[in-house]
Amino acid sequence: MLVFNKRESILFFIGDLFVFFFSLWISLFIRNLQIPTSSVYFEHTVPFTIIFVLWILVFFITGLYDKYTTILKSKIPLIIFNAQVFNSFIAVVFFYIVPYFGITPKTILFIDILISFILIYIWRVYGQFIFKVKRKIPAIIVGSREEMFALEKEVNSNFRVNLKFVSFINLDKVASVDLIKEIMDLVYAENVSVIVIDLKDSRIEPILPNLYNLIFSEIKFIDFYKIYEDIFDRIPLTLVKYDWFLENISLKPNLGFDILKRLFDIVVSIVLLVVFIVLLPFVYILIKIEDNGKIFFVQDRIGKKNKIIKIYKFRTMTSNEKITKIGNFLRKTRIDELPQILNVLRGNLSLIGPRPEKPDLVYLYEKEIPYYNIRHLTKPGLSGWAQICQDNPPKFEVNFNDTKTKLSYDLFYLKNKSIILDINIALKTIGSIFLRKGK
Repeated sequence: MLVFNKRESILFFIGDLFVFFFSLWISLFIRNLQIPTSSVYFEHTVPFTIIFVLWILVFFITGLYDKYTTILKSKIPLIIFNAQVFNSFIAVVFFYIVPYFGITPKTILFIDILISFILIYIWRVYGQFIFKVKRKIPAIIVGSREEMFALEKEVNSNFRVNLKFVSFINLDKVASVDLIKEIMDLVYAENVSVIVIDLKDSRIEPILPNLYNLIFSEIKFIDFYKIYEDIFDRIPLTLVKYDWFLENISLKPNLGFDILKRLFDIVVSIVLLVVFIVLLPFVYILIKIEDNGKIFFVQDRIGKKNKIIKIYKFRTMTSNEKITKIGNFLRKTRIDELPQILNVLRGNLSLIGPRPEKPDLVYLYEKEIPYYNIRHLTKPGLSGWAQICQDNPPKFEVNFNDTKTKLSYDLFYLKNKSIILDINIALKTIGSIFLRKGK
């Protein structure tokens, strides 16, 4: 689409690799106090290339190759710092555990960790301004949905978006007879070449013939909901009506997707089951030491097609709903979720999907939030699109506004679900655990 520079992720990837290999060259120079020969440099590139690939993977799962909004931009330095701390740990473990790839002396490893830490931080924090759009395309936005105000603010404040809204024509404040005149005046006065418009608004239909003529003046039209979805990765709820579901949602089985998804669930769950079995004795001892209570907690949740399912978790609260000390640790690391692997293997839960909600909350949300039940068309999951995208997804308390936002992410997943998206969510979930965000 027109909005984001699609080459950014590739350029960041190339830049990261360059910084990593350049840091190795500098490290060899500092260690030996002479320019490294090609043979010495390439001798070190074999083991370090493996490390760099792992570092790039960490960057991916922490979201450093995603497009990001202005809200996320302020968090980028902290994300980079945390990712590099973890990368340093990976490098040390790799070179000490795998003797075949060991390097001598180990001083080079620690110099490289320090140099790459500094250079990648500088590159990622300040190098992003290289991608600043030099000339933004003048545009106007026409509509009245509440999400359009957020869209205008985001587009005009994000330096990586190549549009600039020079005006917002609010349909609630402009008489229909004056609408086309105001649009035409702005097009010529501001040299507008893009119009973002809410084609679902009935007030637009009478002026469509006039807008059609603007095509011959090389004016590009973008439907509001498409640009909104492209920027925010969620569906604007004010757009969602019966026709949206008819167009975008289908219950027709997709045999290829269903088989791959179930296979993905089983394979990963078996691996996690081993982790669960290893951690079980330690969690049991810690819980018993703290309050001598039950180790597991069983709770009813709403599953696919509104069926009640029972999910299993390590207990993290006392009987009066106070989080225990060990419970706080289990929640932050998401170890408390590990018993739900049994649900995944049983088949009433998936690794990826909308998080299952408590029946009492579902009952409230169904009455207050239109189409809330649509999220139950698919199997719920241990982690979902909302969990990795929403800053503070609602948990156990009633919160209608945050739940509406959560639903907008769930609808995005329902519309775009695929194995690639599931793998993306799975990897980003690992990143969110590492950065200790979401739930």
